[in-house]
Amino acid sequence: MWEALAREAAEDAGSPDALKGLQSIQVVFSQSWEYDDPCARLAERLGADPAQAAYSGLGGSVPVKLASEAAAAMARGQLDLALVVGGEALATRRHLAEPDWSYPPDQPAPYPITIDRLERKNGIFQAYLTFALLDTARRAHLGQSIEDRRQEIGRLLAPMSELAAAQPEYAWFPIARTAEEISTVTPDNRMVATPYTKLMTAIMDVDMAAAVVLATEERADDLGVPADQRVYLLGDGYAEEPATMAARPEPWRSPAMAAAMQSALGGLAAEEVGYFDLYSCFASSLSFGADTLGLPPGRGLTVTGGLPYHGGPGSNYCTHALAAMADTLRRDPGALGLVSGIGMHMTSHSASLWSTRPGAYAPSAPAGELPTVPVTGEADGPATVVTFSTVHSRQGPESTALICDLPDGSRSYARLDEPAADGLDLVGRSVTLTPGDRGATIAHP
Repeated sequence: MWEALAREAAEDAGSPDALKGLQSIQVVFSQSWEYDDPCARLAERLGADPAQAAYSGLGGSVPVKLASEAAAAMARGQLDLALVVGGEALATRRHLAEPDWSYPPDQPAPYPITIDRLERKNGIFQAYLTFALLDTARRAHLGQSIEDRRQEIGRLLAPMSELAAAQPEYAWFPIARTAEEISTVTPDNRMVATPYTKLMTAIMDVDMAAAVVLATEERADDLGVPADQRVYLLGDGYAEEPATMAARPEPWRSPAMAAAMQSALGGLAAEEVGYFDLYSCFASSLSFGADTLGLPPGRGLTVTGGLPYHGGPGSNYCTHALAAMADTLRRDPGALGLVSGIGMHMTSHSASLWSTRPGAYAPSAPAGELPTVPVTGEADGPATVVTFSTVHSRQGPESTALICDLPDGSRSYARLDEPAADGLDLVGRSVTLTPGDRGATIAHP
């Protein structure tokens, strides 16, 4: 899939032989299969001998960041032709007990993820739960009810499903859904983690790949890339939140996301941007992005259909978003398009601004560290709930996760012995925390 899409990208640029001259190959981490040397194996298939090659880490912010890093290297005169490519075959993989695919490593590499020990001890590590906790914090900050937010999410996501349905050649789930269908809990649309139903969540079990070829203007001229096929990077940004969610002073927003987007916009107003593809693994990422940019309700937030409907191929979704944005901007010459990526628990943020109209580009400066709130694993006494979410299995509610404020100004993770009743809003409520088994903290109403 990597090879096929790389070749398609070169053909799309009007220069099928360009891949042999690649100076950089960046492969997005794949959860489907581990190769012994993925970049070298791909380079061999493409007939390339790049001076730079790297296999990325995990996270939805990766593809946008890789494209920006390639552009920065070009601005420094270090290279002039690069490839960013990724793919997943998780839909196929789930049907194979033991895949016998090519070039496995002699020894498996460690999985490239670090989970905070306090979050893990309290069962807080799945993305659908962590993004739900952030969603609840935002809802409470805005003074919304649980039901109002659920209905709002349906209205937010329904147009995205319609866009995916209009692109059956690319979307894994090309089915238009109504807002009511998305927000209503049914046997086929069960609750996953409040406030998210199944139709509100990103789906990774897809077979999808995408590739982007980047070049300097001079190299594009040498390769004969037609002018109407060129899309220019105008600005980019990258920033990180504190890795531990409870350490974020205001979990209802993301200063790091704001920093990355503002850097990419370079002083332009969001109103000047014609198209967006905001990272959409869950509604909180979309809503945080719309808040940051000041976008009104009903504003289009995707050119692909988003992770729940286009499909969420692991860390590689944003490569699809970049490719879709290039196609979109070619159809509307001179318009601006912003693509954003998010990694881990709304932790890493990347953004890039594109147009068919050339413009001055300068690599962005790294964002500084953000302030944090101390987090304790030894809470014992009164606390106030900052945010919560109840995780559901197919059989019903299983557990309720909490982030709580403590009287001394620190925070703690916790869980309820019994899941919270459906519709009960715990934010702002007083609870008593006690030590539990295996390092967990138990909350008592």
